[in-house]
Parts: sequence; structure tokens; C-alpha cells
Amino acid sequence: MSQTMEDVVPSKIEEFRTRLRGKIVVPSDASYNETRKVYNAMIDKYPAMVVKCVDVADVIYAVNFARENDLLLAIRGGGHNGGGLGLCDGGLVIDLSGLKSIRVDTNDNTVRVGGGNLWGEVDHATHPFGLAVPAGIISTTGVGGLTLGGGVGYLTRKFGLTIDNLLEADMVLADGSFVTVNTKEHPDLFWAIRGGGGNFGIVTSFKFQAHVVKTVIGGPTLWPIEKTEEIMAWYDEFIHNAPEDLNGFIATLVIPGPPFPEELHNKQFCGIVWCYTGHPKNFDEHFKPVLAKNPIFQHVGEMPYPSIQTLFDGLFPPRLQWYWRADFFHKLGPEVRAAHLEYGSKIPTPLSQMHLYPLSGKASRVGKEDTPWAYRDAKYAGVIVGVDPDPKNADKITAWCKNYHEALHPYASGGAYSNFMMDEGQDRIKASYKGNYDRLVKIKKKYDPNNLFKVNQNIKP
Repeated sequence: MSQTMEDVVPSKIEEFRTRLRGKIVVPSDASYNETRKVYNAMIDKYPAMVVKCVDVADVIYAVNFARENDLLLAIRGGGHNGGGLGLCDGGLVIDLSGLKSIRVDTNDNTVRVGGGNLWGEVDHATHPFGLAVPAGIISTTGVGGLTLGGGVGYLTRKFGLTIDNLLEADMVLADGSFVTVNTKEHPDLFWAIRGGGGNFGIVTSFKFQAHVVKTVIGGPTLWPIEKTEEIMAWYDEFIHNAPEDLNGFIATLVIPGPPFPEELHNKQFCGIVWCYTGHPKNFDEHFKPVLAKNPIFQHVGEMPYPSIQTLFDGLFPPRLQWYWRADFFHKLGPEVRAAHLEYGSKIPTPLSQMHLYPLSGKASRVGKEDTPWAYRDAKYAGVIVGVDPDPKNADKITAWCKNYHEALHPYASGGAYSNFMMDEGQDRIKASYKGNYDRLVKIKKKYDPNNLFKVNQNIKP
């Protein structure tokens, strides 16, 4: 059982405060309520202390303080985690948002990124060099959380998951020591952080392989929700046989308003959001089969890569209500398609939706034991999100999300992408790592035997 901050001798807190370059925020501070907020407004937790670190030394001091005083500890990067696992009640939160630094090296097209950076900041830094690192689909997402869980997005088929492009990381461990991990130094730990989440330490910087991506051709195509089964059956066959330059995630969604035409507003659709990284002259040929399916709306064109990464930022600002459910799928069979039609026709609020991200191409050619990500043979990472600005609708979006998930889960592959999971219990975590779980437990025992880092999708030592 962890201690509370009331159990800590005040002189120890004062000594800790004087060591930091960063700032401590406590409940009596005017900035406390703003500081404790995270992306998901459904999360309402009250930490006893938030340590806003500005350098690695601050992180080391904070880890040591939490361990020596037996405090519950949470680590916050970008604050996007659906289950609010970057916060805790009554404990200490290490906030990494002050650890921002990005350096692009054009000699080998690598980029070193601070543990507190957001993906939009990475895109801003790499784009002038014609480079990009595979990430997600929302630019306000934190680099740390997305990477440690895996990293699925627009570039997955072409360049793999984000973890497949991680070359090295600097970390603070549970004992307060600082290490650099890669294929030669602490290779067991390097293996574990590529999908094993924040279980093994705090990553203060990442080194990624970037790829030549300047502009893409992308945007949405829409069909009436009644065509969901037909479009999903076609898409299931088409996307995995398409050139790896062409990616597109399929969704059930509502068009909430501008910039879409007024006649589409507040109606349900089956949609696909495309991203093509190949030579523009070849796009029309690759896209012919899509247009042959007669979408009722399409807005697909050439744009800078950072533009497609920010396409949905305006729809999903911080502090909306979010409820998540997820699964991996090997196929979109008739029962799956029927469930998507049923629940896609019942979307309760304009921002609630379902996405299926294809996992073929480069991501599928990595061995299932080469990283903790055990579902390399899955065809899709699926996620259902109930979203709304009004707390009064929290129950409504949660119920729809749970019911949608329960209808699909019998046809799923067993586990889920950890970044799409809420706090769902140990069986779900084990199912999501399959045969890699026991290896993760051994590494956890070695580097964090007392489970200091447990506010996460926890791998118990």
C-alpha cells in the first residue's frame, strides 16, 4: 500500500522542491485545477503533487522522491491516454511536457525528440527537410505515450509502426539511474519499450528513423451508412492488396458540420480517410477502384504531410468527454460488417465514431516476437470512441461504445492495441501481449521489481 503525501515529512518535500529546476504544483496552488486536466475530460483525478520537469535531472529527483517515500506515481507525456493513465489520485505525477527538444540529422535522416514533445512539433521540425516519422492521426498526441504503445497511423503500411522506427531511447529507471537503450545497450529493455508501454522506466528522449515524405495525397471519401456492409467487404479485399504507398482507415461516423457541405451535416456515413505517399502521377490509377465504388462525397488532394496529420485536430480539441473500446481483427466477416452497420446507424453524438486501421504492409513483416506487439498477423486495429463536449452525455456515449464493442468482440482476435484501451484489467493486458507477456514480466522484474511504474497498462513483476 502506497503512502499519501500527508505521510511525508514536510522538510523532505521542501528539500525536494529546492533541488528542482522545474515547478511543483499542489492542490492549494491557483494553477492546480488547470494543471491536473488531461485531454479526456471524463478523467477527473486529484494528484497530491504534479512535478513539472524541465530536464532529466528533475525526472531523476522526482523518481527518487516517489520511490523513497513510497508514493503512487503516474507519468504524463502528452496527456492523451484514453483511460487517464497519466494521472493518479493522491499520488505524484511526473509531467514531462517541459522536456521538449527536436534535432533532425540529415546525414542519416534521424530525429531525436524530447520525452515531452507532441507529434505536431515533430512534424513541424522534420517537414522542412522533407522527412516524416510514422505516428498517429492527431498532431496533439504526445510522442511518448503513442510510441511506447506501438504507434498506428497514416504511414503504417509504408513504413511500419512508430516502434518499428525507434532506434534508441534515453531512460530514467525505477532506481533513479539513467540509461541509453538500443540494440546493443540494454537490448532487453529496448525490446520491452517497443510496445510494452511505460512499465519499464521514463523515456526522456527518443531517436527515430525518419523517411522521405514531403507531400501526400489524402482526404476522405464518404458513402451512406446503408452501404457499410458493401463498402467494408470491398475495402477488406482492396486495402491489403493495394500498393503500400496507399493507406486508408475505414470508419463509421457522423459529419458534425463545416467544413463539410451542409447537406451532409448530422448524417451517418461509412467513410475512408486516405493517405498516399507515392509518386503523384501514379495516384489516379491506384485510386480508380475507389472512385468505381461511387462515393457520394470525396475531398482527396495533394497536401503537405503535416496537413493530413492535423486534419482532425479542430474537431477533437482537448477536454471533450471520451470513452474508448478496442480490438484487433483478422477479417471483416459478415457478422462484423453487420454489427458495424447496426451500431454505425446508431451513433449517439456528432463526434462519436469507429475506426479500423489496416496493419498490412511493412508493419506485418515484423516478427510477432521481434517487439512486444504480438498481433503482427492481425489485419486491423479497431477502436470505438464515444465523444462529446457535454458531461451530461457521458452515459449515452459510454453505453453506445460498450454495446458496439460487445457486438464485435466475439469476432475479434482476443487483445487490443494498448493505446486504445481504457483501464480494463489484467486479463485484457495479457491477451494483448499473448506469448510476449511472460518475457515482459521477466524484464519488469529486472528493472522495476517493486512496480513503481504501475499507473499504466500494467505488467506486474
